[in-house]
Amino acid sequence: MNSELIVDVRPSQISIALLEDKRLVELNEEGREENFAVGNIYLGRVKKLMPGLNAAFVDVGHEKDAFLHYLDLGNNFNTLNSYIRQVQSDRKKAPALSKVRQLPDIEKNGSITDILQTGQEIVVQISKEPISTKGPRLTAELSIAGRFLVLIPFAEKVSISQKIKSEEERIRLKQLIQSIKPKGFGVIVRTVAEDKKVAELDNELKLLLKRWEETVPKIQKSKGVTLISEELGRTIGIIRDIFNSSFKSIHINDKDVFKEVKDYVELIAPESKDIVKLYKDPAPIFDSFGITKQIQSGLGKTVSFRSGAYLIIEHTEAMHVIDVNSGNRSKAGTGQETNALEVNLAAADEIARQLRLRDMGGIIVVDFIDMHEGENRQKVFDRMRENMSNDRAKHNILPLSKFGVMQMTRQRVRPVIDIDIEETCPTCYGKGRTKPSILFADQLEGKIDYMVNKLKIKSFYMHIHPYVDAYISRGMPSIKMKWKMRYGMGCKIVPSQRLGFLQYKFYDKKGEEIDLQEEIEKIASK
Repeated sequence: MNSELIVDVRPSQISIALLEDKRLVELNEEGREENFAVGNIYLGRVKKLMPGLNAAFVDVGHEKDAFLHYLDLGNNFNTLNSYIRQVQSDRKKAPALSKVRQLPDIEKNGSITDILQTGQEIVVQISKEPISTKGPRLTAELSIAGRFLVLIPFAEKVSISQKIKSEEERIRLKQLIQSIKPKGFGVIVRTVAEDKKVAELDNELKLLLKRWEETVPKIQKSKGVTLISEELGRTIGIIRDIFNSSFKSIHINDKDVFKEVKDYVELIAPESKDIVKLYKDPAPIFDSFGITKQIQSGLGKTVSFRSGAYLIIEHTEAMHVIDVNSGNRSKAGTGQETNALEVNLAAADEIARQLRLRDMGGIIVVDFIDMHEGENRQKVFDRMRENMSNDRAKHNILPLSKFGVMQMTRQRVRPVIDIDIEETCPTCYGKGRTKPSILFADQLEGKIDYMVNKLKIKSFYMHIHPYVDAYISRGMPSIKMKWKMRYGMGCKIVPSQRLGFLQYKFYDKKGEEIDLQEEIEKIASK
């Protein structure tokens, strides 16, 4: 399997697509100014205690107070809290963790009111991003994640990933980490650390310790609610978690992000630094790698997957519901049971992909086509478990009921990807009437004339649908060539699959959209 990462950096958003054998399996979208990402550490303030929920609401700067349950305080909360008070009392010198006295663990079935007080400042970490009307979810069990290791301050335990099956390797890793880790820190050894040399693990441990040491002075200097440690950007975080030998290329269309990623890959896998490539083509990067088309075909309410069969995917506040339909699939020559099994097995493949692609979390219910034989229901269950084995999110799958219904849960840490693939007509704005399409080229020329002669913008990009680009490029001389001769070579025309058939957008040299509102205002005034 060949894996590729495509990173589309735009002024307001970064989109990251993971391809496996050219097929889109994960899509992450993040605002350039996005805050409250999973892994960020804050100095927060307790706003309200909720004894009935055994939880507290904590102010970390989000418009909605964050939620912290008693069970998320962690066994070592007393030690953490004591350390934070010491750090805040002495603004010049912070005690080393190796010299911090370990206090007794908090009671397993204790009450939040015995531990926290309203107005108290505590150090917390984001465990779930804000979703819908809910604020972030917090934990006080701090952790700093690396590629091979996860550093746990105020703990001593060394844990090995359960996916490392070799008992000999588990013993080797445990002894190795115990010999190099400092006192006062615990470590979780991740799956990718298997068979790694001591030098690689020691180098990463030092980097993680340095990140913790940079956090402590920020606690000392902070006054009130503050972000004290920011997680790596989403791009670096994804590479850290999934990078392996199957990666053949990482394409990025922004110089700054390209340099950041190249430096990181050179740090974790020097032999692979050349797979990071800067994309320079004027065409949108997602169009060039066929991602835009896959998004449009794969993220709607209806998803076709094989021989006319399709899925209907509905999202509610409480759960996600997926209905499997055979559609117009031919049933000639096969029995109903055989046909149902074939469709359900193919649906299991597509559903596993959709869960990763949309990052669907919480409760998921799948209504497969009815099968009478228990053996066939078991085959579908086994196929789903096999497909989900590559999913990084924690999940639990129950066997199909006799009605063909499968229930599963999947870890929810971020809002589900929900892209509306339906388009409002860009020429009539939903009014139902439009100018003749044959005059569209004249309309575009009018816009270019307005840009060059009225706004005095001589250099810009005009994005149009590929079909329109093909039309204005035909002939000798073509319409496109005439425009360049008339309005200058600074007018660059770029085909974009993101746009509707009669839609266009203008961008300046920095990639910022130039907003032309004349037509919208004209129609609105009618």
